Amino acid sequence: MKRSFTLLELIVVIVILGILATLGFTQYTKVVERGRTAEAKAILGQLRTAQMAYKLTYGDYTDAIANLAVNVPTSCTSTHYFYYGGYYVSTACGGEVYAYAKRCTANGKTPNGPSEYTMRLCLDAGTWNSDAGY
Repeated sequence: MKRSFTLLELIVVIVILGILATLGFTQYTKVVERGRTAEAKAILGQLRTAQMAYKLTYGDYTDAIANLAVNVPTSCTSTHYFYYGGYYVSTACGGEVYAYAKRCTANGKTPNGPSEYTMRLCLDAGTWNSDAGY
């Protein structure tokens, strides 16, 4: 008598493999997204460090990213970055500078995670607030 698998046994194995593959893919996308979030936090960290260095050198913060010696992507033209950084100024708090890291969605990059992280610097008080964990 030949020993072989029944169709039901093969279907059960295929279903189990499908479930395991789905769980693995879900965990993989979470890990990838954490890596991309780390890129956004690194951009904000560079902008923050540059602001602190600027203040030590000139005695005050700047509201122009061009005054800072940073090398962060400022647009989505590069295929190497998933976030790009920049500044905008608000008049609240005697002038606030918002550093941001926005999600790139061009060049085949999907917006699976947060679309933007911000870091607020109150120019008068020198206080920092952030949604990026700083």
